[in-house]
Amino acid sequence: MKLTTLKSQKIRALVSEGEYALAAGPHPERARRDAESLLLCLFKRNDAERNTAWLVAQWNNPTSHGDEFRALIKRRLSGEPIQYIIGETEFYGLPFRVTRDVLIPRPETEHLVEKVLELAAGFPAPRIVDIGTGSGAIPVALAHKLPHAQITTIDLSAPALVIARENAQRNGASIRFLEGDLLGPVAEEKFDIIVSNPPYVPSADRDSLSVEVRDFEPGLALFAGDDGLDIYRRLIPQAFASLVPGGFIALEIGYGQSQAIADQLAASCFEEIEFLPDLQGIQRVAVAQRP
Repeated sequence: MKLTTLKSQKIRALVSEGEYALAAGPHPERARRDAESLLLCLFKRNDAERNTAWLVAQWNNPTSHGDEFRALIKRRLSGEPIQYIIGETEFYGLPFRVTRDVLIPRPETEHLVEKVLELAAGFPAPRIVDIGTGSGAIPVALAHKLPHAQITTIDLSAPALVIARENAQRNGASIRFLEGDLLGPVAEEKFDIIVSNPPYVPSADRDSLSVEVRDFEPGLALFAGDDGLDIYRRLIPQAFASLVPGGFIALEIGYGQSQAIADQLAASCFEEIEFLPDLQGIQRVAVAQRP
């Protein structure tokens, strides 16, 4: 799709040009919204408070952002997620910086946060550890709602921890960050709640994923062996050893994995195993208690 190269044109015309180009892209149903978001992010570099309403109010004003805007449109046409292009997203009502070093937080993961908040109500000062923090979405959201909690988060990726720390600071969250594999860095400690949204996509499903996920999001945060269960097989036994009696494990899981996860939890002596669906009715969150 060839884009115009005028040096200055009205905002309305530029958005329409972007919408027309994106209509030939991977998500034509979002063409208008994506075009507005991409242009707005250029204006927000100078004023973070500017929003879509502001953009519409400037509809008939000229802008010199044309070349920059077209460069962003080309990135979106290649399939790059708009969150990476803009550099941020929202999770649990909070702003998060995201780069290609971290998975883009999904709305489904908010169900996991909600369940952990419910579990945390049973502890006066809950000790919580999050495994595989990525952008820091889960621990930051928890810290925002649980200022009395002691929250630790761990990730194998040093670049991901850089982003997570930045997001914690941005949202005023007090969190301890550790680099390492699963619960290794805290093997001598005990926790009330262990939470994780680990990689759970089977490697065999790679080709079936959308171009945004397959070509742009970090494979380390997505894939976990042939059946997608490799991390659970290691994490669940470790979690049992790291929980206090009466403590809980809460996991995000993939489509069709609930029975296998139930079997693994039971094999590690967890009790009170339950599953919670997301808005599509998919069993998305697994919860179990150490007796």
